[in-house]
Amino acid sequence: MASYHIRKYQESDNDSVLALFSSGMVEHIPATFRHMLMLPRFLLFLIGVPLIVLLVTSSWILTLMSSFTLLVFLRLLATFPWKIHEALCLRTDLADITKNYMSECGSCYWVAESEGQVVGTVSALPVADPPLGKKQLQLLHLSVAKEHRGKGIAKALVRTLIQFARVQGYNEVFIETTTMHYSALALYQAMGFQKKSQIYYSMIWRILTIPKVDLTYHLPSAQEEGL
Repeated sequence: MASYHIRKYQESDNDSVLALFSSGMVEHIPATFRHMLMLPRFLLFLIGVPLIVLLVTSSWILTLMSSFTLLVFLRLLATFPWKIHEALCLRTDLADITKNYMSECGSCYWVAESEGQVVGTVSALPVADPPLGKKQLQLLHLSVAKEHRGKGIAKALVRTLIQFARVQGYNEVFIETTTMHYSALALYQAMGFQKKSQIYYSMIWRILTIPKVDLTYHLPSAQEEGL
């Protein structure tokens, strides 16, 4: 028997939902930092600058200080895009979840609850400018607390959203994510989402070589289901 249940968001969930969202953002920083250290241009930067300092000054202390300073700089660079994204969400759609998600029939916010604690979230908003002839629902803020992963909660949350989209008459479920979300990408594709495009959000994401990935899940029409 499942040790959790999924329900719609309530005002009393707000602090827990925001804390789960923020902790999820923080989790991406170490992975981004490790990703950067694997890129040839950053490796060349880390090796080349201290080497130049050593050749110019002949000081091992200054060389070690330059290496440490570069690592701190790269760590801050890895932190920057996630903090910007977090701040943007907290002042837009997550600033008032009830108003932005629960006041219209075509949108919703769900939480997964276990032993009275919010351990997972997912939300859905209509796509404002969908492709011609499409009615798309966008999946947002899928997150599961670290200690509750591996229990099928994320998959159950996505299924809940897909069923909602079907009832509301949407043609497709749309997701924007990044290539850093390895487990999420694997989950979406295993559930039938198809990758449509891959571009960069902005220059900072291009510098970090982390593209945005768009995926869609096609919901068959009544005619298609009857075939």
